[in-house]
Amino acid sequence: MTKSAIGTLNSPQDRTFGAMWQVALVVSASLFVALCARITIPLPFTPVPLTVQNFGVLLVGLLLGSRRGFAALALYLAEGAMGLPVFSPMGPGGIAQLIGPTGGYLMVYPLVAALAGYIVERGAKSFARAAIASLLGEILLFAGGLTWLYMLTHSLAKAAYLGLYWFISAEVIKVLCAAAIATRRRRERIVPNEFGV
Repeated sequence: MTKSAIGTLNSPQDRTFGAMWQVALVVSASLFVALCARITIPLPFTPVPLTVQNFGVLLVGLLLGSRRGFAALALYLAEGAMGLPVFSPMGPGGIAQLIGPTGGYLMVYPLVAALAGYIVERGAKSFARAAIASLLGEILLFAGGLTWLYMLTHSLAKAAYLGLYWFISAEVIKVLCAAAIATRRRRERIVPNEFGV
């Protein structure tokens, strides 16, 4: 590539556009997770609802990578903490939702997205790698959620009853769907890399 062409790619306008594009991706990803949170099924025997929100978190991490995935979910939590209606409608919303029964799951969302993104960034764009990344993200997610429930109930058995057993089969489906979609999109390079290309 010629020196003039390289200079064109690195112009201030291109860098500004690239930065704006990255911000738009992060904001859009936070709103995507908020939309996923609206698809919620309350379960009468637990305060933790069945929701598509976890799928959204995994997909954001897989598609945007560790840094942008973390930023998108940190923004999502900030939006919710400010009272915007981004959390599951089954909860009280705002800070109360972050310290309620589902708070442990919510608070680790940025770490889940970062972990899933980190794993897929460092290997082949394969379904197996995306599935492993999603599975490890889910393990981290449930570790955070169950730890929080244990702190609220002082019982590991009760925490597992409220926040794990009823969700395993649904989470397997979410892991597989997120991995399949992310693998296809990453192969097609639908989502640009951190430099906007």
